[in-house]
Amino acid sequence: MGTKIDINRISKDQFILVDNQPYRVLSYEHVKPGKGQAFVRIKARNMKTGNVTEITFKSSEKIELADFEQRFMTYSYSDGNYYYFMDTQTYETVGIPKEVIGDDAKFLKEGMEVVVFLDRGNPIGIELPKNEIYEVVETEPGVKGDTATNATKPATIETGAVINVPLFINVGDKIKVDTRTGEYIERVN
Repeated sequence: MGTKIDINRISKDQFILVDNQPYRVLSYEHVKPGKGQAFVRIKARNMKTGNVTEITFKSSEKIELADFEQRFMTYSYSDGNYYYFMDTQTYETVGIPKEVIGDDAKFLKEGMEVVVFLDRGNPIGIELPKNEIYEVVETEPGVKGDTATNATKPATIETGAVINVPLFINVGDKIKVDTRTGEYIERVN
């Protein structure tokens, strides 16, 4: 049985159990209607199916935290269906289906250390570093002296993801990217 907490203490990225299904909290809002009881509306991703759902709880309810094991693992490679990670302590390799990895796949790069979440030994999700440095492999040439604020252009990074970058970024530049939003943070070289 997992730990139960007051629903008002919920926070983003917590794992909760609802109807015996593991969910990861993406966002939440406390709603106090003019009449009636206050409630908490949670947007959460089902860790087994990948579906995002809205769940509402009365503010007096308690919620069960999912009891997951978290292990640090290093990303090795993908064969298209599975992504393979090596446990940094046991050196054991774990294959995680691409459905479980979901959108995070576009920011995975070889050698990246991630947190793998296991539910009774089964991988149910990963957490990427909050930001990571990638090399730009394709973009329009940078424009010298172009300092237009907020003007961006698409750039493809080494993992194949396309993100918007400032106009002065060139192929070969290394840039820091927020892996949660896919946003450009800064040039690092």
